[in-house]
Amino acid sequence: MRVRPATLVLFVTVASVAGGLWSAGPAAAQTPTPTVARSCAAPVAAGQATCFALHRKNGQATAAATAAAVPAGYGPADLHSAYKLPTTGGTGATVAIVDAYDDPTAESDLATYRSQYGLTACTTANGCFRKVNQNGAASPLPAADPGWSGEIALDVDMVSAACPNCKILLVEANSSYDTDLFAAIDRAVALGAKYVSNSWGGSEMSNQTTTYDAHFNKPGVVFTAATGDNGTGAEYPATSKYVTAVGGTSLTRAGNARGWTESAWNSGGSGCSAYDAKPTWQTVATGCANRGESDVSAVADPNTGVAVYIGGWQVYGGTSAASPIVAAVYALAGTPGATDYPAAYPYAHQSALFDVSGGTNGTCAPPICTAGTGWDGPTGLGSPNGTAAFAAATAPAPAPVTVTAPANQTGTVGTSASLTLHASGGTGTYTWTASGLPAGLVLNGSTGVVSGTPTAAGTSTVTVTATSGTASARATFTWTVAAAPAPTSCPAAQLLGNTGLESGTAPWTTSPYVVSATGDGEVAHAGSHYAWLDGYGTTHTDTLAQSVTIPATCKSATLTFWLRIDSQDTGTVAQDTLTVKAGSTVLATYSNLNRSGYTQKSVNLAAYAGQKVTLTFTGVENASLATSFVVDDVALTVG
Repeated sequence: MRVRPATLVLFVTVASVAGGLWSAGPAAAQTPTPTVARSCAAPVAAGQATCFALHRKNGQATAAATAAAVPAGYGPADLHSAYKLPTTGGTGATVAIVDAYDDPTAESDLATYRSQYGLTACTTANGCFRKVNQNGAASPLPAADPGWSGEIALDVDMVSAACPNCKILLVEANSSYDTDLFAAIDRAVALGAKYVSNSWGGSEMSNQTTTYDAHFNKPGVVFTAATGDNGTGAEYPATSKYVTAVGGTSLTRAGNARGWTESAWNSGGSGCSAYDAKPTWQTVATGCANRGESDVSAVADPNTGVAVYIGGWQVYGGTSAASPIVAAVYALAGTPGATDYPAAYPYAHQSALFDVSGGTNGTCAPPICTAGTGWDGPTGLGSPNGTAAFAAATAPAPAPVTVTAPANQTGTVGTSASLTLHASGGTGTYTWTASGLPAGLVLNGSTGVVSGTPTAAGTSTVTVTATSGTASARATFTWTVAAAPAPTSCPAAQLLGNTGLESGTAPWTTSPYVVSATGDGEVAHAGSHYAWLDGYGTTHTDTLAQSVTIPATCKSATLTFWLRIDSQDTGTVAQDTLTVKAGSTVLATYSNLNRSGYTQKSVNLAAYAGQKVTLTFTGVENASLATSFVVDDVALTVG
């Protein structure tokens, strides 16, 4: 029977955060400290995981207390500077986050984080953010867990920081047990994610190669896994040979050319697998007969930690921060080759990494515990220096794209507008998208031309993005639309279209009626065509209708039409009728008793000034003898 762990927060030293994934029993004894806390509870049963998120207790805590403050901890601009990441790229890529339990405020907290740093919104509504359970459904979601909620907030914020244009798929496992977490990984891949981050783990298992590695043996998909916060000692799934094992560093600003320095974090995980064989691409991992961890690394020390928003601003660390950062860098680098194991990519591009050569996470022999030149256990091959180390070995680096920022635009409601967007670089062919366009304007995604007629006044902030291959760029400008000037006089005119029905039916709408030139026994008042309603001698209804707006500034509005009534009924009882309406109001009624040749009729519509009204002619015929109502040359004149 599975037992859900009780919520537990331990205060720990950053050098000795214990935990085991698959072994039962409490964590090793901890040395209390007032500064760093582990987010997730330690495992209490076999087959259970823990997350590797740590947070500083002296960080900012509440939204109210820090509403006007700059959050402590590194933000997106810091990470982009430290790791030389591009400001574009990742558009269309989905990075999946796999964690246990539910974070009920994941989306709203993410919105606050992205707003704070000027990142575009990433929501369920705009298709950027999606949260599902391990079955791929939006509900029911697992039970909430405060510890894992902190892990989830850290993960989605770090993906946002490193790759603002990436989509985020959050897959929440029912529990922190192995079967649920691996089911969530399989679901993330089934939903199309090419980049899957796992910020959890624990001690290795003797059956990991026969039972669990299959969940990661999926060519063309990036899997990153945190190496843990326990110092030296192999952790799974980071030791799977199909996974990019991400270690941890301490990251600080410096006056050197890079502007930053890094060293091995003293609690970052490293070790040699007891079960997974060394993959063919990891020959540089000396000191391990089998698979060695880490492969690469990124900031993880909570004392040089990252800003995270979860109900308030906090500073987080742990290799839980490094894993989603590296997953997002893979997304920036482009889609993996369909038959590739992306864990091999950094080994083919070692010169495209920052080699971290100082620091230690334990007392074992180098290079497993001590950072040095080239590969070492705590930091692997090093940390990201741009995206080249995370791209397929045969894939050329995407050519950068530049969008020429348009000048701020102005326009008027009701007046057509047009703007041609321009980009350079990439392949020379661009796909355009836009957000924030004024109502009534649309963007042609192929030509980059914005056109249309604005329908509402106001000022909009417009962001346009050009994508070429895997590269993209964007620009932002404002578009101010003024209200249309109010007319001061009525434009004397005839408002109806196709008054004599000489060009088909539009803009008239009809139910069965006849528009004919000759040969049906009726004639037009003028021209060749007319509307012939009824004339069947059976129960029948025909309609002729057109909608029109009468300007509010017009003092007069007159509906005129020519009407011919032919009837075989000779009695003194009205058998068949033609009703003329404005909306639901009856303006006039005619019947077989009003038979005559063409006679012009006139109705005053001045009362409808400033309104849109539908004018309708409705002929209703009963089963008596036939009556034909012939309507022609309909006009609505205003002045």
